[in-house]
This record gives sequence, structure tokens and C-alpha cells, in this order.
Amino acid sequence: MDSEEITIKLTLDEALVLSDWLERVQMTDLSRLVDDEAVWAPIHKLAGTLDKALPGIFAAGYSERLEAARRRLRPSDEDGRERDNSE
Repeated sequence: MDSEEITIKLTLDEALVLSDWLERVQMTDLSRLVDDEAVWAPIHKLAGTLDKALPGIFAAGYSERLEAARRRLRPSDEDGRERDNSE
């Protein structure tokens, strides 16, 4: 087994948004989204690592902080306005 490790650096905003998405993914039927069971282990490991690194995910005001992080990460148009990605 390969013992080399990879370090991934995320901003707090990126970590918050990714942690929330991973939590929602894990609450769904993963077999519909992930067609290879080998992928589940790293998904769970990443989610667990983020949970430990983000103690604020269980604190009051989390929803507001998460939404603010999402807004900051969304691409904006030339005028500095957030683009509507629903189209």
C-alpha cells in the first residue's frame, strides 16, 4: 500500500462549503452518486477531517456563516454581481 500522503489546503470559506456539501452527500444514497465503493473511504475521511477542523459547524450562526461563505465563493460577473447559476 502506498504510504505517501497528500496535503490539501482550503480557505475557511472553501472548507465550510465543502463540509456542508459532503454532509448532504453522505445523507443521500451514495451508491447513486458514487459508482465505486473504493471512493467512499476517502469521502468519509475528508468529511471527518473537515468536521474536526471546523468546530464552528455546531455553533450558533452556522447557517449565516455558511451562506456568507457560499456568496464569497460564487463567481461574479464583470460588474461584481453574483451570477445566477440556475440557468
